[in-house]
Amino acid sequence: MTDTQHQTSAAAAEGTDTLSRLEQEGEIAADYLEGLLDIADLDGDIDMDVEADRASVSIISDDADSRDLQKLVGRDGEVLEALQELTRLAVNRETGDRSRLMLDIAGFRARKRTELAKLGAQAVAEAKATGEAVKLDPMTPFERKVVHDAVAAAGLRSESEGEEPQRRVVVLPA
Repeated sequence: MTDTQHQTSAAAAEGTDTLSRLEQEGEIAADYLEGLLDIADLDGDIDMDVEADRASVSIISDDADSRDLQKLVGRDGEVLEALQELTRLAVNRETGDRSRLMLDIAGFRARKRTELAKLGAQAVAEAKATGEAVKLDPMTPFERKVVHDAVAAAGLRSESEGEEPQRRVVVLPA
């Protein structure tokens, strides 16, 4: 076996290891969240996936139960953020590894991602039109990541400035 073949097979094995580790994180998170739903007497289905090198778990339900799940989202996703951290801690307790798991409830993050991508596109347009940096309102780490990705996809640079919880994205002109 040549060095290149060996490196390729090693990389493939590492990718498989990473995928199975992320799937394990998703399963641990799903078990934890199912227990939480039982305790709270809420109905919801758990959907697991692996997206962008992180486990992704969603709690979904039909429209009739969606109002109940909104309690787990909270105002501006505050409860969702707390549940995500608790779920990450449960995964960490089982695996011993830090988790970057992403939790979505009732499609809140999916909708938020769409809104933030639009906000990023608007900031890019403003920065291009004015030639000046555009400072956005403070955001959570998840929100900043989505905006940074949207700005990069549009061909501009952005950076975060400030301290939590007032940390914000600044879109830089070309």
